[in-house]
Amino acid sequence: MTKEHFSTTPAIRVMKEKGIAFALHPYKYEEKGGTEVAARELRVDEYQVVKTLVMEDDSKAPFIMIMHGNRHVSTKNMARILGMKSVNACDPKAAEKHTGYMVGGTSPFGTRKPLTVYVEATVLDLPRIFINAGKKGLLAEMTPSELQRVLNARPVAVAIE
Repeated sequence: MTKEHFSTTPAIRVMKEKGIAFALHPYKYEEKGGTEVAARELRVDEYQVVKTLVMEDDSKAPFIMIMHGNRHVSTKNMARILGMKSVNACDPKAAEKHTGYMVGGTSPFGTRKPLTVYVEATVLDLPRIFINAGKKGLLAEMTPSELQRVLNARPVAVAIE
């Protein structure tokens, strides 16, 4: 049996260091394809493929939001939860500066600097999730409880279809 080899990313290093049980799933990445392509390629429900969004509040403080692949973040509700006037997605250069990852390959694990992580509460109800492993075209399958254990992810209810 041959074992596939993947170059180690900061995310994979952190997942191993923290004892996360995970399985890597490579797929054919398509620019601007998002979670829809990942779900199709891996033959899983897009609801289980979660995206790692780098966002910032109105004071430009960055944070991570983990959301179902087929849902969007209500920035209005997120701002209300944070007690801010507004919340927006970071532009790609700012997101890369904060995390060390290129957009499309952003993982909440192994970010350049520690960021507060929020997770859509219903993600935590899933038996398994597929989340970016720090490289375009590579997802890690794990239980969502690992997000709370390792990242201290804070559950919020801000999903919109």
